[in-house]
Amino acid sequence: MDVFAQQRTWERAYRLSLSQLACLGRHTLTGLICTAGRQWQDWSGDYSLFSHSPWQARRLFDPVIGGTLQRLPATMPIVTALDDTHLPKAGKKTPGVGWRRDPMGPPFQCNLIRAQRFIQMSVMLVAADGPTRPVALPIRFDHAPSVPKPKRSAPPEAWKAYRKQARQDNLSTRGLAVIKDIRRVLDQRHHAASRQLVVAVDNSYTNQYVIKNLPKRTTLIGRVRKDTTLFHPATPQQQCPHGQRRRYGRPAPTPEQFRQDTSIPWQDVEAFAAGKIHTFRVKTCGPLLWKKAGADKPLRLAVIAPVGYRLRKNSKLLYRKPAYLICLDPELPLDKIVQYYLWRWPIEGNHRDEKQTIGVGEAQVRAEQSVGRQPAFAVASYAMLRLAGIQAFGLEATESTVPPPKWRASDTKQGLSVQDLIQQLRREVWAYALDQLGANSGGFTTTLEPVLKLSECQLPLASAAVYATNGR
Repeated sequence: MDVFAQQRTWERAYRLSLSQLACLGRHTLTGLICTAGRQWQDWSGDYSLFSHSPWQARRLFDPVIGGTLQRLPATMPIVTALDDTHLPKAGKKTPGVGWRRDPMGPPFQCNLIRAQRFIQMSVMLVAADGPTRPVALPIRFDHAPSVPKPKRSAPPEAWKAYRKQARQDNLSTRGLAVIKDIRRVLDQRHHAASRQLVVAVDNSYTNQYVIKNLPKRTTLIGRVRKDTTLFHPATPQQQCPHGQRRRYGRPAPTPEQFRQDTSIPWQDVEAFAAGKIHTFRVKTCGPLLWKKAGADKPLRLAVIAPVGYRLRKNSKLLYRKPAYLICLDPELPLDKIVQYYLWRWPIEGNHRDEKQTIGVGEAQVRAEQSVGRQPAFAVASYAMLRLAGIQAFGLEATESTVPPPKWRASDTKQGLSVQDLIQQLRREVWAYALDQLGANSGGFTTTLEPVLKLSECQLPLASAAVYATNGR
């Protein structure tokens, strides 16, 4: 409630947040307004909430961070995952929309789509008793548009200014800003200031700028190329008696050479992935130095052997590509490095749920503030739903109060899905709305009155159902 300047603004946001989760049709602002039963009232305030109202989208995630820290084991570091995602947009006048590489395109053909780009960070919440399936809760969803290019006929000064701004405002700088902001929020909480922040990233964030500017008490685990040039630390025998001291020792094998070296044995490491404990073959070496990271950033290299899999039972055994990881904490145990990086996968599930179930990116807004704040508002609603489900049913729960279909095998299910939580939410808010309708009108539908109090801010089922069937 402290995020918004006025009580009525918070009530409007509360109503739209419930509608974002319970909406049956497309998740446009029109759909949210109809789901809340306010299609016959002035709708300008709902649009102004995102375009003009003074509030910060990042502060919406503060309750999620606080709730996660309360349930996270005290001896465990705060493990997060950082990744960017695209929200397809067809409009050419929407701020922040540009041509992006289609991640769903085939590997043999690079396809392009018009889309917005967002950077998301999710924290991993796990149980205290052993390795289990983590639940990823989004704690940041920042708009990260590219710097617009000037026209070809623009003067050289415009192109010079563009190149300078592009170096200062790109995916790496925005990703580092998200990491620093989360570290600042943790430092402001006395019970989390001393805890280590572990960030698992892909190779797009494993670069010189991010590594050299990481805040204190932050460990980065990321993928690197197989031909990365690494060095051993310089020994005293390698120093010259006069002149500048050597910062790097003899060259180390590249990650691919290290993987192919038969003199270095593989180690078996157990880690949780894909619903069960797997045994991975891993090679490790450290401490090593990377010139892009600097001589003051010792790191540890971990090479994970290709994992075999079958497309179907009794089919040919196929292998995935090996993974080459670096960890900026050479003292971190090898099993922790592998496990923390494997916990990065649930952020991909977040992206799927946000786009397909919650409807992030479906709102048709064009105001400069709205294009960034409305998707962040929807993701924050999704994060609060996941956290509320954990608080109500537990981290390992597989069923809510809504009975599952007969054909669903409960013994193979791994936790409550987002759809299960949305069904539970719809049951609660619509059951209350139907009870109030029957108590006030004797079972007959009446004209909806304006919402005056927060206790009356419920979602009417009739409006949501009519919009879903006839509002597309």
